[in-house]
Amino acid sequence: MYSSKQSDALHIMTYTLNSGIKGTVPLSNQQIEEWLESYRTNTRFITSIGKEFFGLNPELVADFKVQNQFSDYQRVLVPNQPEEAVDHLSSAYKQNEILIKVDCKCGTAYTTDSPFMRTKWYCTKCKEIVFLDPKKGKVETSRGEAFYMTNKYFVERGPIE
Repeated sequence: MYSSKQSDALHIMTYTLNSGIKGTVPLSNQQIEEWLESYRTNTRFITSIGKEFFGLNPELVADFKVQNQFSDYQRVLVPNQPEEAVDHLSSAYKQNEILIKVDCKCGTAYTTDSPFMRTKWYCTKCKEIVFLDPKKGKVETSRGEAFYMTNKYFVERGPIE
């Protein structure tokens, strides 16, 4: 069969050859129908995709799958979670966030948040490592109390206060 019609939307067909090689090809609805007919009648399928020609011998195809608007893939990709569960989960993550005050020797000073406690961080400007100063403890910032990290002086490692 031969087709050159490309008027409607393209859908991805994934196929596996008998040798185990997998491939994908974008096909229109009409090309999908022609492929199914070729597969049923065991005749070679030849079509044009843009300016390229694509041919496939159904005898060499072990299996194939077409992902179009009727596929179950479309429904599986969208998670169906209640809004309350998502809000509860994001608020639980927010409760565990830790504020960090970065004071770098390059002159950059800022406050950021981290999902968990760290002993070192990287300056966003110069990419140098800054270390947690456990002796200084928490410092007051505009966003609340934050752990102090710096590379302006040597920081001894000790227990986190």
